[in-house]
Amino acid sequence: MEKIATILIAAHCMADFFLQPKKMARNKRLPIMLILHGAIHAATTWMLLQSWNCWEAPLSVFALHTLIDFIKQHSGEESVTTFIADQTAHLFSLIFLAGFLSHGAHGVVFAGTGYQIFTGFAGFIATVRGAGFLIALVTREITSKNNLKLDGLQNGGVLIGQLERGLIFLLFLSGQPESIGFLIAAKSILRFEESKKLKQAEYILIGTLLSFASAIAISSATLWAMQL
Repeated sequence: MEKIATILIAAHCMADFFLQPKKMARNKRLPIMLILHGAIHAATTWMLLQSWNCWEAPLSVFALHTLIDFIKQHSGEESVTTFIADQTAHLFSLIFLAGFLSHGAHGVVFAGTGYQIFTGFAGFIATVRGAGFLIALVTREITSKNNLKLDGLQNGGVLIGQLERGLIFLLFLSGQPESIGFLIAAKSILRFEESKKLKQAEYILIGTLLSFASAIAISSATLWAMQL
């Protein structure tokens, strides 16, 4: 069951954070976009699971994902709470589906190829891009509530966050997680001038800790899943 669950979650990460263009994400209130997004999830699941005769998996993913996203789209403006609730609902629905597929009449067992590649790539996507969506929502709420006006390159903070989380993932993958300390030290030096202003210092600290914590958590989970 663990490998089936991992493959289903890997397909979800790829379809949600890698194969979903911004235009689709912004227009999922439109039925055609919602259905297309669900179809992409179903197709990705079918391709990764490699159980070509198991139609229950992609069909169930399509139905569950489309339903959860439909509820999310009609629950108001996206926030930290809705994002977490949405991803939690997807995660538990996939774990439940993995249990059904593993112990159902067909007893699906992953016997395909590329398990570690799929898991590693999906983990990288979740670390770099997936976590970025949550961090963006958190920092957006902070800047809005505190009327913070930040100078810098357009999307500079987003790119820096993606790069640092990507580096953390690669350090875990190469068996050198202790080197993350040097990354923290380097960022602290580069951000020294900005840290002299209290509001900006707190903003940077929250964003940095959230970015590092999410990267470490997802990287650790990915390494564990790759060893199943």
